[in-house]
Amino acid sequence: MTLPAPTDQTFVVLLGGALQPTPRLAADVAGARVVAADGGMRHAKTLGVTPEIWVGDFDSTPPDLLAAWPDIERQPYPVAKNETDGAIAVSAATERGAKNIVLAGALGGERSDHALMHLLHAVSLEEQGFSIKLTSGEEEAWPLLPGSREIDLPKGSLFSVLGLSPLAGLDIGNVRYPLTNFSLPFGASRTISNVAEGAIRLSLASGRAILIARPYDLSGA
Repeated sequence: MTLPAPTDQTFVVLLGGALQPTPRLAADVAGARVVAADGGMRHAKTLGVTPEIWVGDFDSTPPDLLAAWPDIERQPYPVAKNETDGAIAVSAATERGAKNIVLAGALGGERSDHALMHLLHAVSLEEQGFSIKLTSGEEEAWPLLPGSREIDLPKGSLFSVLGLSPLAGLDIGNVRYPLTNFSLPFGASRTISNVAEGAIRLSLASGRAILIARPYDLSGA
């Protein structure tokens, strides 16, 4: 399933990675509350949103960006801290009642360590009961945990399932290369580069994974 319709429990967290405006991203943002993490504030103007709080150590925020948003509540932290600005921003969202969280700017960018950390953090948050989506606009990702779900993707779009552990009882349906009750060893590439035939049906008996999709890449059509 995709994220529920926006409510006051749906938050977008603006992170520092690449972000390309797309219709799907606009739908994710519409009606949501917004928190900005440090340099992720640069995406606010592009998306036409006004965050309710801006957190971080502000080491990635140039003076002109600070000057452009003088009225936003700021919550500064020292550079030497125990969490990333992104993790602090997510905490700010959950403290305000977030249940559904879109991590915008979580994929790509200059820091692959941060991008990987966002993916791992997303899985941890999903395990805690939050509904998480990561996006760069052009790419989207969802944690996959034991259970069943659907993810709505355009027909012909590319996607991959990356196992973060051995996977057992993996079903992937309504795709070009379906799998049923499949066991994926950790590190295996069998589930890379599949093609959606529309909304993907997924089921997993055990393990942890990430689904990464390219909804505007219809090269598999």
